[in-house]
Amino acid sequence: MNFQTFDLNLLRIFDAVMTEQNITRAAERLSTTQPAVSNALKRLREAANDDILVRTARGMKPTPRAEELWPTVRAALASLENVLAPEHFDISTAKASLRIAMADSTANLLLPQLMERIRKQAPGIDIRMIPLPGRDPRPMLLNADADLAVGSFPGIVAQLREGQQRDVTLHHLRLYSGEPMCIMRKGHPLADQELTIDRYCDALHLLVSFSGSPSGPADDVLATLGKSRRIALTVNQFSTAFHMVACSDLIAVVPHHLIEASNFADQLEVKVLPFQLPIVYVDMLWHERDMRHPVHKWVRETVTRIPAVSEHD
Repeated sequence: MNFQTFDLNLLRIFDAVMTEQNITRAAERLSTTQPAVSNALKRLREAANDDILVRTARGMKPTPRAEELWPTVRAALASLENVLAPEHFDISTAKASLRIAMADSTANLLLPQLMERIRKQAPGIDIRMIPLPGRDPRPMLLNADADLAVGSFPGIVAQLREGQQRDVTLHHLRLYSGEPMCIMRKGHPLADQELTIDRYCDALHLLVSFSGSPSGPADDVLATLGKSRRIALTVNQFSTAFHMVACSDLIAVVPHHLIEASNFADQLEVKVLPFQLPIVYVDMLWHERDMRHPVHKWVRETVTRIPAVSEHD
């Protein structure tokens, strides 16, 4: 590639195509036509001597070379936009698409209010919720596969705060915290009794495990007390957990802030655990390249103003 003759306009096309991984949506994002994007993509392929996007059974996917180039290109475009953007940014006319990685429980709490604010104040912004594989958002953020990550990442945040994280390009903000509580259905045999540790251990348990692990923090604490419990069911979503607890004799441990957002609150009995578990903290993580991007900044600030966040802060 000869940089002296390279059309820098193609970098905007490249960024849009990589973001959407779809030529039609990339054209809509750039307010241009599909043939124009296809033509630009052809020129980009010739200049880079790479296919950039290849068709697979699941749609268009970036090549390894494109994945390698994208974080640098995106960071450069964001820097240029920050320098050239008008002093007074008008969010009401902005058009952008942000990908937020988070679990279903966090989405239930935040998305309704976030989308309502977007509808009223920034109707040109689209949000794409994507899953958190492995509960570690760092690869997604570093590779620009996600713009924001929201969830409980205690180990990662501790490393960032202590300066142990090698890649200092990640930023984080504490959103809210929740005390782990025990939930059971209304009318459960334990609902009208004091929840002692023996009664807790004798019950049938449901565990929410995103990794599929057969044990959780409660089991570690019980082991130190010489106690154990039977986990009859393990699920990987809080929405499933609330539904199963509401219609069975299973009991579960969930962060207190998720109960009201579950739509099952009126069907559940909530009790304080007979032992202490660590507080659950929820943080928002993002990459340095998006730190000053006006739309990204507006979405981050809007999330922090959601009552579900500010009231639990």
